[in-house]
Amino acid sequence: MFSSYSPADVTVLLKDISGMVKPMAAGEREALIQKGVHYSELLPLEYEPSDAYLQAYERALSLYAGMTARAVAQVGDRIWQDKGKRTVLVSLARAGTPIGILIKRYMQKKYQVSVSHYTVSIIRGRGIDKNAMAYMLARHVPESLQFVDGWTGKGAIQRQVREAMEDYPGVDPGLAVLSDPACVAAKRGTYDDFLIASSCLNCTVSGLLSRTFYREDIIGPTDFHGAAFYRNLARKDVTYSFIHEIERQFPMSGMHSQEKNKEDLPKCLEAEENCSFEPGSGLREVEQIAGQFGIADINLVKPSIGEATRVLLRRVPWKILVHSLEDQEHLGHLYQLAEEKGVNVEEYPLKRYRACGLIRSMADN
Repeated sequence: MFSSYSPADVTVLLKDISGMVKPMAAGEREALIQKGVHYSELLPLEYEPSDAYLQAYERALSLYAGMTARAVAQVGDRIWQDKGKRTVLVSLARAGTPIGILIKRYMQKKYQVSVSHYTVSIIRGRGIDKNAMAYMLARHVPESLQFVDGWTGKGAIQRQVREAMEDYPGVDPGLAVLSDPACVAAKRGTYDDFLIASSCLNCTVSGLLSRTFYREDIIGPTDFHGAAFYRNLARKDVTYSFIHEIERQFPMSGMHSQEKNKEDLPKCLEAEENCSFEPGSGLREVEQIAGQFGIADINLVKPSIGEATRVLLRRVPWKILVHSLEDQEHLGHLYQLAEEKGVNVEEYPLKRYRACGLIRSMADN
C-alpha cells in the first residue's frame, strides 16, 4: 500500500501517482481553477505545519478527542443498527479515511466484528470512482455499503453521492459523518459544527496521501482515481497518533439509552437530537453569505470549521468569517493559521457554522 495506513485498517482503492504530477503553489493552482481547470487535475503543495500550528493542533486534539470519540460511537452504533455484520465501510478519500478507520475499530471493539473498509475517491463535478465501485460490488452486496466522511459543509458531497448512486440500485447514498452542520447526512454524531482535530492537517493526518486526482492522460479507463504518497513528510505523520488518541476515549458502554452517561455528554451528542434547522438550510446560509459579500460563485464560500481550515491550508483565502472572535477553544488553530498567512478574520452572525472560509476571486487581483 502506498500510504502509512495499515492494510488491516483500510483497503486503499486509489492509483499511486507519486512523482507523476508536480504539486502547485496555492496562487498558481487557484488561478487555473478559477479559469476553468478542474481542481481534481491539479495537486496542491502540502502545507508543512509550523511548530506553533502543530501546538494548536495538539490543543485541539486534547480538547476534542473525547467528543470526537463519542461522535464515532454514535455513528458506529447507528450503522450497526442499520446494517449489522454485513456492514462495508466506504470512506471518502481523503478526510473520510481516518474517520472510517475509527468507526471500524469502534465496531470491532464493541461488536467483536471486523467489518470491511475501503477508501475511494469521489470528486465534485466528476462523480464517484466507477472502477472502485465495481471492485467493491464484485465482493459485497449493494445493501451492505455505507459511505463515510468527516463532516458536511454545504452538503455538496452528499448531493454528489446521491447523484452517483442513481447508477447503483440497492446502494444506500446516505452519508455517515461525525459533524453535520449542513443537516444533510443520513447518520451523524452531531449537527454541531465542532472541531474534529484531523481537519486541522492535510496529508500528515491522512496516511500521507494527497487529495484525490483525476486526469485522463494519467488515469486510464481501468484505473482507480489517483493520489500521491508524500514519503518526504513521514517525520510529520501524526495519522496514527490521532487515531490512537480518539480510540483510547471510545465510550464502550455505548451511546444509546445509557442514562448514567447522558449527563456527561455535550447536548449536541444526546441520542437522536432534532436538527433545529430544516434540511437545505446550510446551503441557503451560504447563498446569503455569498450575496452579502458580493461573491458570484458559491463554490468560493466554504462553511464549517473543517472547510475553513482547508481554505487556509490549500486555497487562496480572502477572509475567514467566525461566529465569535472570542472562540479560542474551537477556532484557535484557525487564528494561528490566519496569522501565519496574513488573512483577515472577521466576526459574522453565522447560524449553522462556527466558521466559514471565503476564497479570493482571482479576477479581483
